[in-house]
Amino acid sequence: MKPSKKVVFTPGGKGGVGKTTVSIALAEWYAENQIPCTLLDLDTENKKKGSFSHFFPDRAVKIDINTPAGLDAFIDHADKEPDIILADMGAGSGKVAAHWFQSMYESVADTLSFTALPVVTSDPASVESLLTWAAQLQDRVSYVVVLNQQEDNQVGFSYWEDTTEAKAFRATFHPAIIRMDLRLPDLQHAMRNHGFTLGQVIQRETDVPELDKSSLVIRAQAYRRQLFAEFDRVKEELLP
Repeated sequence: MKPSKKVVFTPGGKGGVGKTTVSIALAEWYAENQIPCTLLDLDTENKKKGSFSHFFPDRAVKIDINTPAGLDAFIDHADKEPDIILADMGAGSGKVAAHWFQSMYESVADTLSFTALPVVTSDPASVESLLTWAAQLQDRVSYVVVLNQQEDNQVGFSYWEDTTEAKAFRATFHPAIIRMDLRLPDLQHAMRNHGFTLGQVIQRETDVPELDKSSLVIRAQAYRRQLFAEFDRVKEELLP
């Protein structure tokens, strides 16, 4: 029988690649499509800025998966409505999160299916992080790999595209692959500092002057439209 619930999570590992940025956009995609989901902030660093709970203070539940109580809390949330959990993990949480996954997988595999949402940049370390995770997760999850264009257009994803290990990963696990366009730093940094989403910028729900510029609103619309189209394309992996 197909599991009735879905857990989508960003594997911890290399920091600064855009994991939380992708998670925020996906949370808004679920909301835009009226798909209920539970938001879990699994970042154990308790960051004041840039964490999932910073952007969704009234929705994202903070859980420390490094403790037995945190593991129990995750399973309890998974046992409730709605049928989708979106969990964002912090940088450097690879070992902790791998233990979290190993500890609970066998107990919940009949009711939960998992989609890993790793983010790859031009930095080889981001690919190595993905491969390290895949060695732990194997085929117990499906993969949606996000290629995040953090640099100018002349910088590509050669390490992801050309290395033997990355080719082997793609041949073995057949990941869905989506892209996230390069974002204007002025917009991205202001959103992160103040905890605003693309949707809030578009709706002019922010209270900071630098995010009220019409040019930034138009850019936010374009970024969200592009990512939403990518999520639409792989929606089978994002739904139960």
